[in-house]
Parts: sequence; C-alpha cells; structure tokens
Amino acid sequence: MTYIIAEPCVDVLDKACIEECPVDCIYEGNRMLYIHPDECVDCGACEPVCPVEAIFYEDDVPEQWKDYTSANYEFFEDLGSPGGASKIGKVDKDTPFVAAQPPRGEAH
Repeated sequence: MTYIIAEPCVDVLDKACIEECPVDCIYEGNRMLYIHPDECVDCGACEPVCPVEAIFYEDDVPEQWKDYTSANYEFFEDLGSPGGASKIGKVDKDTPFVAAQPPRGEAH
C-alpha cells in the first residue's frame, strides 16, 4: 500500500508534501506530483499538509479519482526506483491519463 495523489493536485503542484516527506518519495511531473509506491513508507506525513486535499491512502481514494491510483504507479514504470526525488529533480513527463486532463486554473 502507498499514498496516492489525485486530481486536486493537477496544475497546482503546491509541494508542501515534498517538504514534509521524510523519505523523499514524492516526484514532480509536468502537471502534478506522484508518490513512488516502492519508496513510500506509509507514514502519512504528506496527507495533512496538502492544501488542496489531493493525497489519500490507496484504499481511500474517492471513487471519482480511482484512475489516479493506476496513473501514480504508471508514472514510475520507465523511471524505476531512483531512490529519492531530490536526486533527479523534476521529471519532464506525466502519465497519458494526467496529460489528457483539462487545464485547471493557473499553474503555479
């Protein structure tokens, strides 16, 4: 099990969760952040600091955002497990599902 970042993060990318994560497992894509399922230790530190309430425990992702669970896993298929987001910085991609989402407000 892992935590999942869902639709409220798209085009927001607040990054408060990155600062709070003790294991550096939250990676930045072009339009949203992704939690590495193999690096996440399920501590939950990221969830309460998200200002848009986009982070859910995998079993608790709301039904309308279930596709973000597979998108979260898919983001790492080519990337593998780099062992820390800060080592590689922003990843210049999103999953096709996320890339296809309509723009949300102004990107930060």
